[in-house]
Amino acid sequence: MSGPSLHEQIEAAEAYEALLVPALTGEWASRVADAAAIQPGDRALDIACGTGALTREVASRAGSGGTVAGVDAGAGMLEVARRLAPNVDFRQATAETLPFPDGSFDVVVSQFGLMFFGDRARALREALRVLVPGGRLAIAVWDRLESMPAYGEEVTLVDRTAGAHAAHPLRAPFVLGDREALARLFEESGVARVRATTSRGTARFATLRIMIEADLRGWLPVMGVVLTERQIAQILREAEESLARFVGPDGTIAFDTSVHIVTGMRP
Repeated sequence: MSGPSLHEQIEAAEAYEALLVPALTGEWASRVADAAAIQPGDRALDIACGTGALTREVASRAGSGGTVAGVDAGAGMLEVARRLAPNVDFRQATAETLPFPDGSFDVVVSQFGLMFFGDRARALREALRVLVPGGRLAIAVWDRLESMPAYGEEVTLVDRTAGAHAAHPLRAPFVLGDREALARLFEESGVARVRATTSRGTARFATLRIMIEADLRGWLPVMGVVLTERQIAQILREAEESLARFVGPDGTIAFDTSVHIVTGMRP
């Protein structure tokens, strides 16, 4: 079976940018850029850049004197990223094989990508390779699924109605939630001065329907899972009951999020 076409990948990336970035991931771009201490003139790389939310934040801080690049494995993600930041050097590549010479960057950042790398230790070693000695690293991953009960409820619902293959991509972002194990991964991969901190944020969706559709139409297709309209309708109906406690009087949905940000440097 062939994978999604480029057009389908772009549609999924557009939905991701429109639905998930402003409500869920966007607030973390400034926090990761803060953790990386981005300065004017920096040469910076964003690994697993997606549609470029963090890349754009980094580029705004590096300014005209800096140079910013972004890599992602997804062609659709990169197409949307290029539209939104045409001056950034976006390239299609995996985190384990970065298309840059040794010591190309002062700082490397990544937001919500490490969980999906096939070889995380190799990816971290590649990040160190392209950094200058003393270069900075800042990477964000989601905390445990249990730290965000709204998503726990959604995972249970999708598993029950659409099966484990559909629920798996919803669980996958939370697999690095053990902060101590996460710090060890960085240390064992050669990162110096590792520091892992946990920060709380808030996800805000205009309606419960938008939250669920953001995942079913924006995230699952990015991960190669496309549900039928009948399945989507069933999940939306059942979500009105199973996630009711997260819905405010005005119909909006807001809940706490938890993120680990790991910083370090190339020795």
